[in-house]
Amino acid sequence: MSAAAIINEDQRDCYQELTNVAMGQAADRLARLLNAYVVLPIPKISVIENSDLNMALQGATSDSSVSAVCQGFIGAGISGEAMLMFNDASFASLASLMKYSGPLTQAAELELLMDTASVLIGACIHGIGDQLEIVFNQGHPVVLGQHCDMADLVAYGNNGWEKALAIEIHYTIEHVNIECELLLLFTEESVRALNKKIDYLLD
Repeated sequence: MSAAAIINEDQRDCYQELTNVAMGQAADRLARLLNAYVVLPIPKISVIENSDLNMALQGATSDSSVSAVCQGFIGAGISGEAMLMFNDASFASLASLMKYSGPLTQAAELELLMDTASVLIGACIHGIGDQLEIVFNQGHPVVLGQHCDMADLVAYGNNGWEKALAIEIHYTIEHVNIECELLLLFTEESVRALNKKIDYLLD
C-alpha cells in the first residue's frame, strides 16, 4: 500500500529526518550505558494496515525466539505505541556489557530488557517530541513475552486501529551479538495531528 494514503513524500522524508535525530540520541544513550559502539541504520517509514502488522513484526526480526516490551505514549492529542523486540541471543552479551555478574535467570533477563527498553524508547520518543515541541507522557512498560515465538507477539496487534504509521529502527551493537528492533506505531488519527506539525516545519 502506498504511504501516500496518509502521508505524502515530503512528510515521509521529514519523518525520516526527525527519526534519524531521535534514534541518534537514543543510540548515544545506549552506547554510554553499554560502553560500546551502536550501529545506526536508516529508519524505515511505512504506512501499514492492522492486518499487515503481523508481517511487519515478523519482518522486523529474523529470530524465531524473541522477548518484547511495549509502551504507550500520548501528548498534544497524539498517541502511539512503542514496541522493542530483542533476539534472545542478545541477553548474554547485554549482561556482559552491563557488568551483570549474577546467573542469567529469567528475572535477570527481564531486568536487562526493561533497562534497555527504558533508555531506547524514552530517548527516541522524547527526541521526536522535542523536535515537534510535543511533551509525550509515557505509560508503564508492559512485557509482551519472554523467549516467545513471533506468532505469539503478533496476536497483540489487534487493538482497534485500521491504518498506522510505522517507524522501524533496527539497532545493532558492533562486535557483539546484540540486536533489537524498535517499532513505533502512530494511529491514523494521530498522524493527521502529526502531519500538521510536520507541514509547519516544512513551510
